Order: sequence, then C-alpha cells, then structure tokens
Amino acid sequence: MAKEFKIILTGLIALFFSGFANALSDTTMIPVYRQYFHDKINNEQKLCDRADGKLDNMMRVCNNEDINLRVTDILYRKIDDLQDWIESNKNIEKNNDKIRFLGYIETELRLFRQSWKRKEINPNEFPLLVENFTAILIAQENETSIAPFIVDMPYSIAKINTAVFADNIGFKEAQKIVYFKYCTLHPEIILSTIRPYVDEYFADSLIGIACLYNPAQLYTYAQSVNTPEGKLIHRSKNELVKIVAILSQTPNALMYFPFLDDIVSGKNYVDNIRKYVGNGEDTYDSVGYFKLLVRTEREYFKRMSSPAKDTPIAMFGANGLREVLKDRAIRHFITPINNLHNENNLNVRMKAIDSLSAVEIYYMIVMGENDIYTSSFKHSFNRMLQRMGTKPRCDSLLLNVKFDFFKKFIKMTANYNRLDTFLRNMPSQSSEVLMKAFVANLDNSGSLEDATDVADSYSSINDPQLKKTILNYVDENEMQNINDNNERGAVIYNLLKNIFLSSDSSKHIDLTSIANIPSIYEIERRTLQDDSGRIIEQVFFYGDEDGKLYFGPFLNSFAAKDWKITKKPEWVEIKSLRGNVWIFANLPLDYDANLDDSAQVHLNAYLEENELYPNIVIHRGHSYWLPGTISRMPLNAKIVLLGSCGGYKNLNKILEISPDAHIISTKEIGAGDINKPIMSYLNQSLINDNKIVWKEMWQNLSTLFTQDKNKTVKESWESYIPPYKNLGAIFIKAYNKRMESM
Repeated sequence: MAKEFKIILTGLIALFFSGFANALSDTTMIPVYRQYFHDKINNEQKLCDRADGKLDNMMRVCNNEDINLRVTDILYRKIDDLQDWIESNKNIEKNNDKIRFLGYIETELRLFRQSWKRKEINPNEFPLLVENFTAILIAQENETSIAPFIVDMPYSIAKINTAVFADNIGFKEAQKIVYFKYCTLHPEIILSTIRPYVDEYFADSLIGIACLYNPAQLYTYAQSVNTPEGKLIHRSKNELVKIVAILSQTPNALMYFPFLDDIVSGKNYVDNIRKYVGNGEDTYDSVGYFKLLVRTEREYFKRMSSPAKDTPIAMFGANGLREVLKDRAIRHFITPINNLHNENNLNVRMKAIDSLSAVEIYYMIVMGENDIYTSSFKHSFNRMLQRMGTKPRCDSLLLNVKFDFFKKFIKMTANYNRLDTFLRNMPSQSSEVLMKAFVANLDNSGSLEDATDVADSYSSINDPQLKKTILNYVDENEMQNINDNNERGAVIYNLLKNIFLSSDSSKHIDLTSIANIPSIYEIERRTLQDDSGRIIEQVFFYGDEDGKLYFGPFLNSFAAKDWKITKKPEWVEIKSLRGNVWIFANLPLDYDANLDDSAQVHLNAYLEENELYPNIVIHRGHSYWLPGTISRMPLNAKIVLLGSCGGYKNLNKILEISPDAHIISTKEIGAGDINKPIMSYLNQSLINDNKIVWKEMWQNLSTLFTQDKNKTVKESWESYIPPYKNLGAIFIKAYNKRMESM
C-alpha cells in the first residue's frame, strides 16, 4: 500500500511541477526585460531533470523514491522560490543586481549538472548544495564573506558554491579553503601545487599529509632547500617531516625510508641502519639489509593486525617497506637462483640463500610470487623446511610471521604441489584450522584477491580429501553469510562453490548458466571476427635482450605458404593467405631509448585510425612489462595470452578492460619455447577455420612438451594454465557478472 501511495504521490508531484516549473507564483510580476534570465534558469532546471536520462519532471538520483521526490522538490519549488525572493527583495533593488543574483542561480544549476555528469559530485548532495547556496546568497545580499559558509562543507559542494560567487569579498579566502579540502582528498598533488600557499596557516599541515602519503616525494622536494617548497619542508614542525628533511641531506637516504616509523618513534636510529646501508647500492650489506627489512615487516604487520589496526607510515607506496622488501628479495635471492636453473649442483645454485633463516626464506618466496621459477620455489621450499630442524613445524613458522601473507603462501604451495607436504609438517588439528582460516573472511577486504587465491589454489590441489575439506568450508561460509544477510559474502562463497564443483566433470555443473558467463571451454571463430570477417591479433614485444632474442624465431614461425609478412619501420604486419587472420607486432626496439614504447604507441594509433580492433592480445615479455601491455590493450579482447605471470592484480585489470577474455597465463615467468608453440597452434587453428577448444589444444600441446628432452621446457609447461582451469579469472568474471545483475 505504501509503495502504491508513493507511485501516486510521484505522479501528482510530476503533474504539479509540469505546470509550475516554467512560471513563478502568480503574485510575482516579472518585467519583460528580465524574463530572459528566468528562462535561462528554467532551461537549466530542465537540463538537470534530463540528466538522469529522461525529461519527466522528476530528477532521479538513486533508487530511493523519497530522496528523488525531495531532490525534485528542491530543483523546482525551491529554485522557483529563490527566483521569487530575488524579484520581491527590496534590498536587491537595481535591475543589474537582480540579473546578477539570477545569474548565481543559473550558474549553480549548471555547475551542479556538469559536476554530476563528470561524477565529481554525488547527486544525493543536491539538497545540501542548494541549502548552502541559499545561505551564501543571503550573505552576498548583505555583502559579507562566503568563507565561513564553505568551511564545513564537503569539497564537492564547497568547490561549486565558491565558483558561483567569484565576485564575493571572501572569494580568495574561500578558494584557499577549497584548495585545502581538495588536497586532503588528493594528497598526491600537494607538493606540486602548494607553492602559492607556502605562507598560509594550513601549509604545514598539508606538508604533513603529503609526507604520510608519499615520503619519497617529499624527500625529493626537500633536497632543493632554497625553493619555496624546500624552505617550507625544512621549517616544518611535523616530526615525520623533520626526519625526512634530515634524510634529504643524507647519502643513500631512500634506503632508510622503510624504517621511517621506527626512526620517528626512536625504536631505531639512522646510525644503526647505516651499518647495513654502507656507501650505497654497490657496497651495502644486502643480506643484513634484507634481514632488517624482514624484522621490520614482522613488527609492522603486528601493528596492522592488532585491534587498533595501526598502519605504519612507511609500509606502502614508493620506497615503502613492502616495495623495497619485494625488490631486494627478487634482486639478491630469486634472480640469482633463477639464473642458475641449469646448474645441477644445488649447493651452487642455492648459495644466495645460504644465510637466510626459514622466516626470511618464507618472505623471499611470497614477495617473489610473480618471478620465482618452479624449480627455484621447490628448492627454496625444501631449504625452508631444513632450516626448521629435523622435525619442522610449519604451523610454528606461520605463528612466527603472525600469518602475514599466509593465504598467498598457501596458494603458492598449492600451485607448486607442495601444499600436502606443508600440511603434513604440522598436527592434523593445526592443518584443519589453517585451511579453515584460508577459506574464511574472504569478503572482509575491499579486494577479491584472497578469494581469487583460494580459487587458484583449488585448481592446483590433487588430494581429493583436501579438496573436499576446502569445499565443505566454502559451503559452511556461504550458509553463514546467508544467515548474516551478508549479500557480498554469500555471492563470493556461492560462486566459489559452483566453480569448484564445475571443475569435477562428474558433477555435471553448467557453470556458464549458473555464473552467466560465456563458455570457458571453447571459443567460436566467429566471435573473434570483426565486421569485415577479419581476426585481428596484436603482439606486444619489448626491447630488452629477451625480446630481441625471441622476435626472430617468432617471425620464422610463420611459413611462407600460409602467411605474408610486411615489415614497417616500427612494426610488422603478418597476414594469412587463407582464413583472413591479421597479426600486428611492434618491433623490439631499444627500450633504453624508449623506442619500443614509441613503437607500441604508433602501432595503436595506426590500428585505431584504420578501425582495426584486435580480439586477440599476446604479451611477450617479463612480468614487469605487463602493466604497459595492459594499459594499451584493446577493449573487449576475447583471447589474452600472458607471456608472464597473471597474478590477481593483472587478471583483474585485464578483465576490467575485457570482461569476457579467455586468459592463458603462467605461474612463473613465461618461456619463449612454450609461448611460440601456443601461438602457432592458435594461429593454425584460426586459418583452418576451426573453433578453439581449449581442452583439445592443451592435450595436443601436452603431448608435444612432455616429449621434449629439455627438462626446463617440461617444467615450464606444467606452470601454464589454460582458460578453463584459470579458476581465479573465472571467479572474477562470475563475480562481476553477478554483481551487475543485483
């Protein structure tokens, strides 16, 4: 009944406004020479009305009809009342003044509409915007400053209402307030924009905010002591800023940044850290420095996981603890081990980690998720167990690290077939608690990373009992979230359950129907074609040694009987003689001179100009090049081959661009000897007019690689994941589809 009443009331208000919207009250006479300015306001009212997609005398800003009715009432009745007020106000006597005040209303509506379109203001804020505008209008009438009315407003409202009253005596002061509000929302711009405000009362507090956001950026500015920004930093009273200012005059200062919190609090001192830093990158104690990073990570994570959830300043961001910890783990330990992957003497190969403890090897492993080779992981894992003694207790290891990154570690042990070993080295009760914790609270963070890790782990587990245990925990969590009315949690666990069940062919689960996603097992050739029947493929190469090494064999893989190759200054065009497949690959030009980057930019511009839209994207390069490829990926690619590790962040970014992409990825660094046959098989299927059936393709390639005499090739192939087994990507797709429909 209440719903029916709202519908009737909505109709009556719409009917009322249809007659009232274009005219003021009958008692207010509008001179002909001012009617034009009222018409401009009326037109803005209509444009605001239409901004929700429909001109119907109802401004719909959300699904709540009460809010929509209130907003519409303000748009029409309140705005018309303000026009009335101006016309009848004896304090606004002159014609030009009345026109000026009417102009404020028109500008207010126009700026609101434009900000709404640019998503710079939540339309639900419209009532507060107009309420604040009305108060300022009275202040303007009385020729007083608007600044006091801006102070307590959200930035979105303060920005609009300050811009409206640019002729107010308090305009410059209000602008400063708006700038301060913007900086608190966007601390990344503080240092680049603060120069005109270095002498303002709020300058020091903004410098403190900038330092919290990015100490390394502040450090850069602090090095120039004679600039306005440098002087501001060096006279700051903020304790953290003081430390950074001192470090800016200290050699190798960035190496101290991960420990900023401890330096500020007095838990550590620059002199103590200097014995590891030494004279800088070339001579410093890499092992001692890494050990200090690990100790600090454990202390910082303990703070983060406490009830107070205290996040250390130097934990994240450029030169933050985790970034540096990852960099040093890869640089000093993982890369040397990977480079010796053909060394049979394990004492030689693993020498880099001889001085690391079990805990330090643990952090090395999780930090190197996207870079560590399969064999490097397995040998590092074995040495980690050895460091724990003759009777290793893996539950004790996790307790020592306070379960920091434990879900990531569980995923990696599952992916590299070491989860069973890890769980066997702890009491059965502990392993049950661990796996229960692994599956629990997947909805607590704003990210889907933990849930994606669980999905990826399940696809790698071979133990039927362990898979059953995980599935039971997922089912329990789903029911708990349903009982708690936790909609997001229920969706996450329901999808995981169905994805896990679908991976068992005996369950006959139709995931395509349940998750409302395209088939994950095959892709029809026609879905890859553009309007002209062409299949466009783009290959991203990079100009490092690997890119140059594999580009020649890449070109040689296209037989002259099937393909025509045309070389351009910055790319090659490869067109099939049958099947209408067009492949574009940028040349691996010198990356030191940024030439490979330019080639990609120019190739993309060429494709766009000629309306050539790739449906297949192939990345040929290390994982650190992958963000560049993703940033230039075409929209709605249907097949994506990553010649490097996928990882949650990369998979998520790809699926944001191409929601239905079939993704082939690898658990480790991609191998040219693997990527080339995958591409050849894919292209040959396309020119033969065949649809792509992933299971069939994987079986044929598995036969090829298992016969290879090179053990490295065999090992690398085991790390590649076909689209139908890429449960992490499938989960992200299914989750996004489900949330769209809710």
